[in-house]
Amino acid sequence: MTPSATTPLSTTAAWRIETHKRPGMNDPVGHKALAAMRELGSTVATACHAGHGYLLPSELGRTQVELIARDLLTDPVLEIASIFAPDEIPASAPGSVRVLVAKKPGVMDPVAESIKRVLRRTMFDHDVHAQTFQVFRFDLADGQPLETAEAELETAAARALCNTTIEHLRVGREDLPFGVPKDLGTKRGRVEVALLDLDDAGLQALSLDGQLSLSLEEMRAIQAHFKEQGREPSAGDLETLAQTWSEHCKHKTFAGRVEFTADGGAPEHFENLLKETVAAATFAIDAPWCVSVFHDNAGIIAFDQGWDISFKVETHNHPSAIDPYGGAGTGIGGVVRDILGVGLGARPIANTDAFFVGPLDLPADQLPKGCMHPKRILRGVVSGVRDYGNRMGIPTISGGLWFDERYVGNPLVYAGTVGLAPRQFATKKVHPGDLVVTMGGAVGRDGIHGATFSSVELTEESEEDSAASVQIGNPIEEKRVLDALLQARDLGLYRSLTDCGAGGLSSAVGEMGEECGVEIDLDEVPLKYPGLASHDIWISEAQERMVLGVPPDKLDALYELCATEGVSVKAIGRFTETGRLVIRDQGETIADLSMEFLHNGTPRPLRKAVWTTPIFAPTATQAPADFGQALLQILAAPDVQSREWLVRQYDHEVQGNLVIKPMAGVQADAPGNGSVIKPLASSSKGVAIGCGANPRQGLLDPYAMAAASIDEALRNVVAVGGDPKHTAILDNFSWGNCQKPDRLGSLVLAAKACKDAAIAYGTPFISGKDSLNNEYRVGNETIAIPPTLFVSAMSVVPDVAKAITMDAKEPGNRLYLVGPTDEDMGASHYLRLTGESAGRVPQPNLETAPKVFGALHAAMQNGDVRACHDLSEGGLAVAAAEMAFAGEWGLDLDLSALHDPAHLQAGSDLDTVLCFSESTTRFLVEVPLLRAEDFERHFTTAGLGDIARPVGEVTTSKRLRIRGKAAKPLLDLDIEDLRAAHKSGFQG
Repeated sequence: MTPSATTPLSTTAAWRIETHKRPGMNDPVGHKALAAMRELGSTVATACHAGHGYLLPSELGRTQVELIARDLLTDPVLEIASIFAPDEIPASAPGSVRVLVAKKPGVMDPVAESIKRVLRRTMFDHDVHAQTFQVFRFDLADGQPLETAEAELETAAARALCNTTIEHLRVGREDLPFGVPKDLGTKRGRVEVALLDLDDAGLQALSLDGQLSLSLEEMRAIQAHFKEQGREPSAGDLETLAQTWSEHCKHKTFAGRVEFTADGGAPEHFENLLKETVAAATFAIDAPWCVSVFHDNAGIIAFDQGWDISFKVETHNHPSAIDPYGGAGTGIGGVVRDILGVGLGARPIANTDAFFVGPLDLPADQLPKGCMHPKRILRGVVSGVRDYGNRMGIPTISGGLWFDERYVGNPLVYAGTVGLAPRQFATKKVHPGDLVVTMGGAVGRDGIHGATFSSVELTEESEEDSAASVQIGNPIEEKRVLDALLQARDLGLYRSLTDCGAGGLSSAVGEMGEECGVEIDLDEVPLKYPGLASHDIWISEAQERMVLGVPPDKLDALYELCATEGVSVKAIGRFTETGRLVIRDQGETIADLSMEFLHNGTPRPLRKAVWTTPIFAPTATQAPADFGQALLQILAAPDVQSREWLVRQYDHEVQGNLVIKPMAGVQADAPGNGSVIKPLASSSKGVAIGCGANPRQGLLDPYAMAAASIDEALRNVVAVGGDPKHTAILDNFSWGNCQKPDRLGSLVLAAKACKDAAIAYGTPFISGKDSLNNEYRVGNETIAIPPTLFVSAMSVVPDVAKAITMDAKEPGNRLYLVGPTDEDMGASHYLRLTGESAGRVPQPNLETAPKVFGALHAAMQNGDVRACHDLSEGGLAVAAAEMAFAGEWGLDLDLSALHDPAHLQAGSDLDTVLCFSESTTRFLVEVPLLRAEDFERHFTTAGLGDIARPVGEVTTSKRLRIRGKAAKPLLDLDIEDLRAAHKSGFQG
């Protein structure tokens, strides 16, 4: 609480600079902090004033500190600065409490790093240490006792303002540690591990205590290998094997042997689940425009004028559960490096993201022990992606947000990046004799055991136990790496590269040297601070690093180039022809492994997978008491409501290549379909990006869910003008513990659907990523996420001038419903209103769906379409509502002429099904009257009959009217009421 005369004020005395908003200026950070505290029930404060704090060495003179504060740290228009000498203590104003949040020693502080860099360049010829912190001044309500208020603020601030895993929290105290982390005297060099004589229990304990995350069978294989070698392994050997063999890096389940049984039928065997499902589809399609698939950091397809487009989507789930901001930020940073490391390097031109979190209205008393509230997680992951992408100057153009109570303990965070590169840089090769060179950030304790941590379930102790697994990103450092790397690529200064991500150097160097061999000297690796063990240096996932294979005669030129960009670069070893991975530190060998055992020694057990189809009693779809009220409720539902608050935090205009934006309409506040970018100024072609997911469906029918997710991603890109015959897709599977046969069974079904759907649509998978063991254990209870397949689609748009938005354009134009409607209500939003979820899950007709996409695309290319909106969550009624308020025109729909669904159950209300069914492969399309016959002809020519049915027109009424079988309208709503309902939810 309040410091006494005997309380030490700091570990080392330091100058303190604090900047705050000028009186009368808006303080959005303070407002948000107060709102977050109040969400947690803290009511002792009436206002919050936020500021930035900086610590500088006591050796500096006051004149120097004043100059730094004035010229570097303060915006003179918006802020005022206060300077405190090393022996001064900032005092709280009467009736207020100061709360400080500061990084713990050793945690990356990107702002401080920028300050140090500027000071060295402008004022000093040596490094000057700097640290930053946040300061919040809470004004207390009248009559609040100080000690009571401080106690309440400390409890709430620890949950709303601070991540105690990586940050210090000081409430009513001013003692901030200052200085570099102490060298604890950690021994460098080889650490031998007694493994050969361990029994099974000992092997399991070693894996658990060492955070190796290896199974007993894998530990036995390692033990047998070193018995053959006649020696004990080192910690470096074991850590290297653990990272390389982790589920995160090795994808053991997807690449494994599986025996699958469904509903008690005959077993089906897979020797390699991935190769026989997802990858098999790609090779069966054999698209000539696929340049590189599955074997590099990202997938690559041909684009135009000798240029290629690459795309990769990564997961960063477990780190985001512990540190939402840092986990999501380093997720986007990591996938940007995937694009920098594909081929010989591509330029990132767009980012994507998707979040799956718990309900935002979850009562605090229902939050599992050790979990952050979904609101805090969502704010954190959005901020992490926002800050990283915006600061690197990469637009975030596409994404999604889903909610389910099973994500409370295990949120899912997907981050994607699109890249552009000339075709000549699509391939690379490691050459023995080339130098192993690191480029970018230095190594610290951050990210230790990140790959193995991501391969196990989370528990209530994960936040504390896995603190060192959290990586801290620095986007400014990565932007410098990007600029230097692409210049070096164009100058031919390296011949191979990869990013340094999961597993750190152990995975990056180990993968690059797999075909030949490599030797590394760890004493050459740049470090942030002393005190790291050799094996920690080797596996640290410290961010913003690339690993290059550089010909010796190019090294000096690379050093010179990187110096001009302010990027650290260092040769740390050499590729060899020995077939071995040899790691030395200060002349002592700390790891020595054969590449064959490292990459191919993983046991491949036969895993059992079973699936029993859930049995649900058929439930007729009942009509709502009020169709209009039902629509307004669905528009306000968490999975449907406006994402504008989220999208507006991202700079999607930077780089100036966005043609179709994430938000559409007159007020740019309606949800678009996909987004379209124009990568080359000299080409009229574009690239459409979209996505699809519906995890609730996966609980009922994983096969249908996977096929429907692919269909949804394709609808996104086709709806904006993407060519379905030049479309690639990416898979991201996030599942529970696949050691359990039922979890693995649902995964197998989803993978089989991916193969069938991809082949039917002619859309090859070019890249993917799986994240398993997404379960959260509290005591004896385990909460598994729903089976979640996130599908991304990337499509070439033949001419961006013909790209289409979803907003209604002109009164008098005809509206068509394209695609068949069925009673596909399973997991639908309408059924959720009634408390039901079971039913027939939407599943595309793989014979007709590709023809629908092709016919619609042909109509767009012929100029027959003014607006197009794909039907997904909420069905036709929701799509019509969004289309109406987006264009600020009315829509009159008449459903009486539509076909009766083929699977309509006895007793089901037909109008309700037509309004709210979530059947796949459907679009609401606006067509000028003079183009109507041409529009319909595309579908009849494709053999689809009258699958494109006229259902109404755009009107001047500014109302949405829907008529059914009866003469009385089912609903008649003002478009402003529709807009208000859509915007009525969470606003960040």
